[in-house]
Amino acid sequence: MASQVFYSDLRVTPKKNIFVKLASLLDRTGLDSKIKKGSLVAIKVHFGERGNTSYISPVLIRQIVDIVKKHGGKPFLTDCGTLYSLGRGDAVSHIITAIENGFDYAVVGAPLIIGDGLKGGSAVKVKINKGIFKEVSIGHDIFHSDSIISVAHFKGHELSGFGGTIKNVGMGCASRAGKLQQHSNVNPEVNTKICVGCGECLNWCAQEALSIVDKKSRIDPERCIGCGECFLICKEGAIQVKWNETSSVFQKKMAEYTLGVLKGKEKRAIFINFITHVSPACDCYPCSDVPIVPDVGIVASTDPVAIDQASVDLVNQQIGNQNSALKDNFNPGEDKFKGVYPHLDWRTQLEYGEEIGLGTREYDLVKL
Repeated sequence: MASQVFYSDLRVTPKKNIFVKLASLLDRTGLDSKIKKGSLVAIKVHFGERGNTSYISPVLIRQIVDIVKKHGGKPFLTDCGTLYSLGRGDAVSHIITAIENGFDYAVVGAPLIIGDGLKGGSAVKVKINKGIFKEVSIGHDIFHSDSIISVAHFKGHELSGFGGTIKNVGMGCASRAGKLQQHSNVNPEVNTKICVGCGECLNWCAQEALSIVDKKSRIDPERCIGCGECFLICKEGAIQVKWNETSSVFQKKMAEYTLGVLKGKEKRAIFINFITHVSPACDCYPCSDVPIVPDVGIVASTDPVAIDQASVDLVNQQIGNQNSALKDNFNPGEDKFKGVYPHLDWRTQLEYGEEIGLGTREYDLVKL
């Protein structure tokens, strides 16, 4: 059975501006039935890395916050920490970056809560019993929210072809350990050229998986549980992720994590994709390249697979931007994400998501 995906273009008038259109989209998803009075509503956003400019405007996020409040909910903006340590590796840096990018309370009208705590270790194990993971590690405060609204910037991605709802939920709501599980299939490694042998990582590791050998830290793979907290503890940056997962498995892992995030919230979740400034790469970069297609619009749904499928299709219907990272497939109907990443097959996350019961690729596009 096809899922409904509601679509609004970006054409506006003084009486029907983008805020009115956004409110209409949320209304069509049945927001009133998904938020009870006093419920804590996680609005999952990407605050953007320092130097990035393509993330969703805080002014638009404010509209979603206000609508949730009108329905009696208590909204908070959230994301979980990153594996890398640029501007969002720990909760303090993450919140500072978010505020510097415009997500201050005075602008968005809601508090910022980093879902997996100060250093990424505040998490809940959720049993899913799927092909790759039996359980997944989800940010504590996201898990304990009553409802969730995913607000994703739909764009290209260098490992999954595109990043939309599935990435925003599955990767974004994962704890540090969860992100490590998705990005790597081996334990972290120590760069001995950087390590100064200070021993700080040994003092932190609860599993006693680290030791000093020849004045350098060494990780015992038998003891390491892959929590990833040592990445932040090492001020020299000597403990590093092995970014070695294949695109296909990475996408399947994201889909399984999305299933884990939504477990118990299936009837209390809404997904929104902003198909605007469709940059070729993730908002985790400290820059934003030229969009590969013109701005398309906004879509909303209660099906995370259907909304991403519809978003891909809408992007591919556009004329490609010749002055962008797009190398091929400029014509309407041609695969724009293959035009940027010809070696990646973005269909994997959608096919596997459908296979594990996350949603359906069949959809009816309802234009508002």
